[in-house]
Amino acid sequence: MFETESPYTILPQTGPHSAEVGHALITMVEPHLGHERAYNRWYEDDHIFSGALFLPWCFAGRRWVATRDLQQLRYPKENSIIANPVTKGCYLGTYWITAGRLAEHKEWSFSVYNRLVAEGRVNDNRDHVFTAFQDKVETVYRDGRVPKDVFTLMDPSAGLILEVVDAVSTEDRDVFESWLLTHHLPSRVKVYDSPVSSAMVFRTRKPDMAMSPELSERIGKIAEAANDPSRLTILWFFSKDPREAWPHFVAEAELIKASGLGNVALVAPFISSKMGTNAYDEMLRG
Repeated sequence: MFETESPYTILPQTGPHSAEVGHALITMVEPHLGHERAYNRWYEDDHIFSGALFLPWCFAGRRWVATRDLQQLRYPKENSIIANPVTKGCYLGTYWITAGRLAEHKEWSFSVYNRLVAEGRVNDNRDHVFTAFQDKVETVYRDGRVPKDVFTLMDPSAGLILEVVDAVSTEDRDVFESWLLTHHLPSRVKVYDSPVSSAMVFRTRKPDMAMSPELSERIGKIAEAANDPSRLTILWFFSKDPREAWPHFVAEAELIKASGLGNVALVAPFISSKMGTNAYDEMLRG
């Protein structure tokens, strides 16, 4: 018999409960040199569960990896606002959070992280390159046969591209966002033989002052990367290996700049990691 006063019976009865992507945690991380395998095993054997998928309202998660050849495709090559050098950040984590439940998810997340720190279950041999909670704006699909975005992390694509873009000013972000959704993305996705199955647009959020101790020490860098007044994130999901699809993206920065509304801060391809293995550990460095 369930306890009628237990929070586990009360909380599910109130608030949003829709089957849709409302928010995301998008986190690009660089393991320290020489610690790649230990970091990889810690993250996949413990942290992806205890620090993410165990948490309420986080209903899907996936890890992605950029091997050295994929890192070399990234741009802008010089003076990247996000990654310096631009090859920094060989692992990407993406997590979907139920619409309207981000605040509750973060409260649990910060509390859990404090517990993991106390238990010595945190690997400090890594740098957060681009880590931010984000709000989904809209998804553009290639056609009606493409699965909805709620499935993108459950049945992973052959690869994805993380693209971070900035409006020319804070005041112009809404106009820039509208242009992306009504013109740019459809012209890139809804075309014959497009390698892209779907593209999701997110608004970044500034970091919370209640973030975990480890992240709070780097709050300035994380806030700069989130740049919440004018920054947007696009996740492009592919039906083929991003190496094969790369010619589709070599002109992306020029197309964005030509709009007069924004600029590219980072374009970075990834492939899905082989969870539970060390398949790519030896392919991250030059």
